Formats: sequence, C-alpha cells, structure tokens
Amino acid sequence: MKTKDTFIVGIAIAIIGLLAYVWLSPAGIGAAPRLKLYPLDNRPLTLEQFQGKPVLLTFWATSCTGCIKEIPHLIELHNKLAPRGLTIIAIAMNYDPPSHVTELVKRRKLPYIVTMDVDGSASRAFGDIQLTPTSFLISPDGRIVMKKIGEMDMVSVTAKIESMLKSTQAAR
Repeated sequence: MKTKDTFIVGIAIAIIGLLAYVWLSPAGIGAAPRLKLYPLDNRPLTLEQFQGKPVLLTFWATSCTGCIKEIPHLIELHNKLAPRGLTIIAIAMNYDPPSHVTELVKRRKLPYIVTMDVDGSASRAFGDIQLTPTSFLISPDGRIVMKKIGEMDMVSVTAKIESMLKSTQAAR
C-alpha cells in the first residue's frame, strides 16, 4: 500500500472511531430540552420536574398504527415501573385532533401522562419530529440516552430503565 493510501485509511479510521465514540459515549445524545407540556388535564408540567427519575417520552398519533400497537406495552411498562420511579409521557403530534386523542385516552384507559403538542414546539425542541412513534429515554440526570424512531424493542428499553432505577435507588 502506498503511503498516501495508508494515510487516507488512517484518517478514515480515526473519523469513524471519533463518530463511534461520540455516538456511544456515556454522556448520551445530549441534554433533554427545556419545555412546558400540557397534559389533557391542562396542568402544565416541565421535564425538569422529573429530574432524578427516568422519563420515557414518546411522540405519537392516533392515526399511527405502530403507535397504537405500542400502547399495551407502554401500559404494561407503566404498571410495572412507575411505582419505582419511571414516568412515561406521550406527546400527541400537532396534527392529531384533540378530540381523537381524548377519546383514545378514555377508551384505552391510558394510565401515563398524555399531552398535546398543539403548536409543534415540543416536536421542534426534540429535533423537529416528523415520524411516529419517535421515543426518547431521558436519564435521571436529564440526558437523552436513547432515541428510537419506530416501534421500540420493549425488552431492551425495560432493561435500560431498570438499570437506571437500580442506580437511582442505590444512590439514595
């Protein structure tokens, strides 16, 4: 191999290594954005008020087949881990009619927090979400440690959350 080719391969490997480090680093993707959310009961909340606990946040729509398919899994996850500190927040997309969201929440008896992204500000704050479901796992210290476009692997997500809950409880 020529010296020039070796140099180019070395640079390529260094760039790939750097990208892999940034992507997989323990610091996660970055800090969760600061925003105000409005649950269906109209009592505003912020992500900061859940500091110290893991939060699973999912952007969804009533017209999204994958989102509807995930609901029973989210209910199960809520029932299993909310007593230990997990908060699940579902954010309905701004194009979803509020009446459809309210009706689905009542019919399915969703036990977790459901909010409306009426003006699209939550979607923009999380990187201009276009596809649903798109979910984020936020660590107890407020870092985004997972982003998933499409249906989640619930076994993997549950394991990550349980690990966070164990660490949080051990720190107390």
